[in-house]
Amino acid sequence: MIRSLWTAASGMQAQSLNIDVISNNLANVNTTGFKRSRADFQDLLYETLRAAGTASGDDSEVPSGIEVGHGTRPAAVQKVFIQGDYQQTENELDLAIEGNGFFQILQPSGEVAYSRAGSFKMDSQGRIVTSDGYLLEPDITIPSDAVSLSVGIDGTVSVQRTGAAEPSEIGSLTLARFINPAGLHSLGRNLFVPTAASGEAIEGTPGEDGLGTISQGFLEMSNVSVVDEMVSMITAQRAYEINSKTIQTADEMLQAANNVKR
Repeated sequence: MIRSLWTAASGMQAQSLNIDVISNNLANVNTTGFKRSRADFQDLLYETLRAAGTASGDDSEVPSGIEVGHGTRPAAVQKVFIQGDYQQTENELDLAIEGNGFFQILQPSGEVAYSRAGSFKMDSQGRIVTSDGYLLEPDITIPSDAVSLSVGIDGTVSVQRTGAAEPSEIGSLTLARFINPAGLHSLGRNLFVPTAASGEAIEGTPGEDGLGTISQGFLEMSNVSVVDEMVSMITAQRAYEINSKTIQTADEMLQAANNVKR
């Protein structure tokens, strides 16, 4: 009974973490480029009271043993990098990646971070930046006399200048991909940085070497499904309740044992 108290407590702790992950997913249901997380769990060590295969006679053995588990623990909280839905905005600086890849963002520290959010802006110098003012890499500056901006599916950036008959190319965007994107470290602000688990960034031209293409005038929305998260939340809540009920039951059994008199 003492064992059951700690076992059920581990279940309550696990479901509390599960609710934390689900709540973060739901909070970011309208966050551009957000990728939902999923909590994975493992069962804990088992106490073997009788091993399977133990001899039970001269020519017989126990077909199955007695193993009692000690609960569960969190194993990982994994980002699920499946494609989100697209929203058409018709904004020239809104870009979406169709397929694999990340935009490269230069942080104030000089370190490059990576993002799926393509809601870019233009600063006072004409440079393409994020909502926080971080530069898009490679750096692209839009001329002051540009009247329109065009981004091709291969990342080619062109502008139509005042009085010019033909558009002129001013730069080209590149994307980066990772062998294991689930291993990326989340910084917040829609930014990720590589870790030993994700591997180094592999930079390339959109549409080549396994990278997706770029769609101008679109945004990739969050890949969170509200219905699925609500079902997961209900399941986690019921699991939490049943574990608390287990603790209550074990406590009542201990109380009954304590009340036994000779």
